Amino acid sequence: MEKIKPRTLSGFMELLPPQQVIFDTMSRKLRDSFSLYGFTPLDTPLMEAAEILLAKGGGETEKQVYRIRKGDNDLALRYELTASLAKYVALNSGRLTFPFRRYEIGKVYRGERAQRGRFREFYQADIDIIGDGSLDIINDAEIPSIIYRCFKSFGLERFVININNRKLLGGLFDIVGVGDASVDVMRAVDKLDKIGAEKLSEMLTEEIGVRKEAADEIMAFVTYRGDPFEMMDRYRGKNETFDAGADELGVVKRHITGFGVPETHFRINPSIARGLDYYTGTVYETIMTDYPQIGSVCGGGRYDNLAEYYTDKKLPGVGISMGLTRLFHILQEQGLLNDEVLTAPADVLIIPMTEDLSHSVALATSMRAEGLRVQIHNESRKFKVKLSYADKQGIPFVVFMGEDEINGGMITVKDMLDGKQTTASAGILTAGICEKVADLRNKAPIRENS
Repeated sequence: MEKIKPRTLSGFMELLPPQQVIFDTMSRKLRDSFSLYGFTPLDTPLMEAAEILLAKGGGETEKQVYRIRKGDNDLALRYELTASLAKYVALNSGRLTFPFRRYEIGKVYRGERAQRGRFREFYQADIDIIGDGSLDIINDAEIPSIIYRCFKSFGLERFVININNRKLLGGLFDIVGVGDASVDVMRAVDKLDKIGAEKLSEMLTEEIGVRKEAADEIMAFVTYRGDPFEMMDRYRGKNETFDAGADELGVVKRHITGFGVPETHFRINPSIARGLDYYTGTVYETIMTDYPQIGSVCGGGRYDNLAEYYTDKKLPGVGISMGLTRLFHILQEQGLLNDEVLTAPADVLIIPMTEDLSHSVALATSMRAEGLRVQIHNESRKFKVKLSYADKQGIPFVVFMGEDEINGGMITVKDMLDGKQTTASAGILTAGICEKVADLRNKAPIRENS
């Protein structure tokens, strides 16, 4: 029989066990952080009716969706988590309690060209706070603290959360007379950090057709590096939308440090717009300070009506999304994964030295009761091979159970990290192992270069 060459599809990520453990650790830390803020977990289907996922799609979105036709069913794999959330809230709004705070970490699929840092299958981590009819702006001030806690839990220190309000830009465009080109101008401004001020200015005047005087005012606003509220004061009272955006941004700025985000880790940035049209107020983008060329690694914002395609009920919200697979890939590529994290499948490997396995089995059971992960290695292999197995797996402790240990009511433990070997009672050594393992497990999955 001709063998099929094993391969992983382009744009799909498979990890070796140590890297998978670090990825899962990051995912767990996200869940722990989200839970601290009172978010409930949600798990929506990978597949939906195509009409559900494409309700607000079209254009590029529709081209990227994987569609499956089975009989009379027109189905699609989700390309983000937001559309499924909108359906879920519209379907269950009568049974949910608002504000509804949910988090979801799950796979999404996009049929785009696979390239460096871009995947066709990837994990996305989202949180959203959904209101019934209205949602207080204080929620927008809380979101950056969640981003901050998540990144700190990973072990990251050098990052900045950029914050703006799209009402400022929308109002400014009305003031300077952009007219029907507002959407194109908004998308262009969002590219400032990628293309630079000179190219943006050219794009506004030559490609979009904005008057030079208007373009100059827009450029002055989005590139201003002083106190952004001083710049806002110049336009106060000229446009209701602008004033509303300035007021909302002022509330966010006033409360963000109270929520625990130090001033070193956020910035009011008038150029942040976010490309998606459904954002209507506060917007966020998180940049890793040492790798600005990567772009935003966590972003989101406020939207007026989450489920407008599925219900007449007004459901405003605010949320963020993190491409977890992409972030992990970037951190791995930059060599920032912490090699001190315990990635072994077990904390303890018991090597029986006698034919009677009952003592080893009993020890494994008692250690597992203390929360230790334990394997028993009783294969027909030489002793050195068994030790090598523990070493290759990164198992930090090996227990020997020979006649002397059994007769003396003792166990012998070898610390594979420092090579020391100790013989004592099972209770004493188990307690010591638990303490050391707890320290290994608590290490941050990421270690930034000094």
